[in-house]
Amino acid sequence: CEINREAVKKARLVANPGCYPTCTTLSIYPLLKEGLIDPATIIVDAKSGTSGAGRGAKVDNLYCEVNENIKIEEQLGYAAGCPVLINFTPHLVPMNRGILITAYASLKKEVSYEEVKAVYDKYYDSEKFVRVLEKDVCPQTKWVEGSNYVDVNFKIDPRTRRVIMM
Repeated sequence: CEINREAVKKARLVANPGCYPTCTTLSIYPLLKEGLIDPATIIVDAKSGTSGAGRGAKVDNLYCEVNENIKIEEQLGYAAGCPVLINFTPHLVPMNRGILITAYASLKKEVSYEEVKAVYDKYYDSEKFVRVLEKDVCPQTKWVEGSNYVDVNFKIDPRTRRVIMM
């Protein structure tokens, strides 16, 4: 809803994205929409707790079913205005609940911390459940466990001209 609020208001049917697409999209979307990152260079490393998919064994939860998730590419493609191809690697980790994604992308130009922070603030300042963290604070799943909150942040690596989105 943070990205498609107006469309949702008019929709007859609404699909609810799962944890991987939600966290991935909220982390990457602002920088992609503003043209700061190269859409051909996105890598996503996602770690999820074991309870997110429920207790039952399901084919949809197998690695081969969630790997190379085209649903995420489709949503990010809307932001980029062109097809997006990402490397997406999901992991189930030994924690009860939560998800943490770390995404990497090449910057299209040199940017400062303040410029990137302003982009995240532009998209999420008025969002109740998305919190952009202070500089150098990495999100932790324990801060959002059992809530509707999503904490996002980033780090610029000037040596590689990449941004790390969390």
